[in-house]
Amino acid sequence: MVTEQEVEAIGQVLVDPKQPLQARFRALFTLRGLGGPRAIAWISRAFDDDSALLKHELAYCLGQMQDSRAIPVLTGVLRDTRQEPMVRHEAGEALGAIGNLQVLELLRQYCSDPTVEVAETCQLAVRRLEWLQQHPGQPTVAGPYLSVDPAPPAEERDVGQLREALLDETLPLFDRYRAMFALRNAGGQEAALALAEGLRCGSALFRHEVGYVLGQLQHEAAVPQLAATLARPAESPMVRHECAEALGAIARPSCLAALHAHMADPERVVRESCLVALDMYEQERGPFQQDRPEQPRPLP
Repeated sequence: MVTEQEVEAIGQVLVDPKQPLQARFRALFTLRGLGGPRAIAWISRAFDDDSALLKHELAYCLGQMQDSRAIPVLTGVLRDTRQEPMVRHEAGEALGAIGNLQVLELLRQYCSDPTVEVAETCQLAVRRLEWLQQHPGQPTVAGPYLSVDPAPPAEERDVGQLREALLDETLPLFDRYRAMFALRNAGGQEAALALAEGLRCGSALFRHEVGYVLGQLQHEAAVPQLAATLARPAESPMVRHECAEALGAIARPSCLAALHAHMADPERVVRESCLVALDMYEQERGPFQQDRPEQPRPLP
């Protein structure tokens, strides 16, 4: 049993801007794993930080914890237009991930937010909550990955059919997300390459989720597309950030050059993501992780 003093020590690392970003990330994911009101309180305190990347991860972790006690702070972040769009987006997604129907009306209000990434996120969150209403008793975490996703995986299993749905920009975003998570769960090179094609689709929110999913899948076949997207300065920073972290998660030597090339990127969120990704790389390729076989990777 972790003592209150131990939780406080971890929380102090998280909220201390003088600590290395990698150490703060480790503190955050430790608090996420511990859960409970004290962990939520410490995570909530860090939303005053000036790192959009860190605040984005704070919101992500609160959503993954699926604790309704985080709803007030996430609501405040979503409402706060002074927060960066990627932070507000993640707060909206986290509210959907928690799965409490009390936030449905709030999310509907933000489905027409002027920031398109926030609006699309809230539309997806509404669809997820409505799906949960229509499918009571369905597990919210299923398959080989221990993440609460913004949409349940599609029932289709044919990779070719899923690829068509993923790339069909006339379909509702929710349906394309369902195809995305079904491809991730299918795994393998064909699925990885199909997902990587999504990095050229129109919605920045969609492209950012593709980057995240490719990081979960950890298939080296997607490295060229991830590196190319990271290298495009005109690409949305939130997309480039996810591509950097995906390269860190894949953790093959072919990822290193791309990450080192952007350690001094003009975009702070990209620089910081490369720093965190290199830390992830080192963790993934520890002394017993040499050229490991492809395997599902739960998030930290």
